[in-house]
Amino acid sequence: MTKLRLAVIGTGAFGRNHVRVLKEMADVDLVGICDTDADRAAAVASEYHCGLFAHLDAVAGQVDAAIVATPTTTHAEVAAQLLAAGVDVLIEKPIASSAEEGRSLSDLADRKGRILQVGHLERFNPAVEALAQAVTTPLFFEIHRLSEFSPRSLDVDVVLDLMIHDLDIVLALTKEDPEEIRAAGISVLSPKVDIANVRLAFRSGCVANLTASRISTERVRKLRLFQPGQYLSLDYKRQDVSVFSVAATGGRSATGAGGVPEIGFHSLPIAKSEPLLQELRNFVGAVRTREKPRVDGRDATKALQVAEAILGKIEEHAGVVTRTVARSGL
Repeated sequence: MTKLRLAVIGTGAFGRNHVRVLKEMADVDLVGICDTDADRAAAVASEYHCGLFAHLDAVAGQVDAAIVATPTTTHAEVAAQLLAAGVDVLIEKPIASSAEEGRSLSDLADRKGRILQVGHLERFNPAVEALAQAVTTPLFFEIHRLSEFSPRSLDVDVVLDLMIHDLDIVLALTKEDPEEIRAAGISVLSPKVDIANVRLAFRSGCVANLTASRISTERVRKLRLFQPGQYLSLDYKRQDVSVFSVAATGGRSATGAGGVPEIGFHSLPIAKSEPLLQELRNFVGAVRTREKPRVDGRDATKALQVAEAILGKIEEHAGVVTRTVARSGL
């Protein structure tokens, strides 16, 4: 099989991880990397023994596909240049700075016949894949994604930095858009929103409560899902899913007359693996077969659109708080 020629644009924390994994893939030729920080790019190229592109214009014609791991504010510009030049693209999440830019990129990819995948990494977490197979009728989500403070990704709010992973997963599992959004958030250690709490309500009756923080004292990545007769608890870090099911003794259903409810427990079978490796394999497969990747530009734009609505609600809530404080004279 001919190796697929790839480039990585941006060699910060995420870009460096892409370089590491791509170098481990036998069917990929990492042709080179590109970064506006020439010294950092040279150091990464030297460490991983790959080529170096002096600027983005030099990438077109030299590769089949590229990973865009630059700051979010540059996603649209960088990805558009690559797509227009006939290069298939995987962009780190969020797809762009706005849903409008996301739609524009998706339209451009369609016109050029290019693959556009977005790095919603948790979709490739084996625990999430197992959960997706076990979901029947989602009724209630309780999700926490907490991180210690880091100067990384302070160009975006915590909703776009962390919560967007879970928004994407909730939308994928419910297969519907929220009808109602309530949200509150505050800035603590940066000019952007650092902690946010959100409630999404869906037409089906499903409700999702999400909390994201990048000022926690510990790292937490957990999702709890309730559906008829079951409670499923997912730990993203451990890559496991515990299932608690309501059953009944006496050969009757849990809701049948005379049945005595019992709680059964089991763990879903999961083959643990590195999500980034699975994501890149999905991207390489999509480039080769021209099939839709698991998370394309349209999917990512939908998650970003909900995130934007959440940020709007947070702004509304902040205005209410400000007026309340002003009236109190504090």
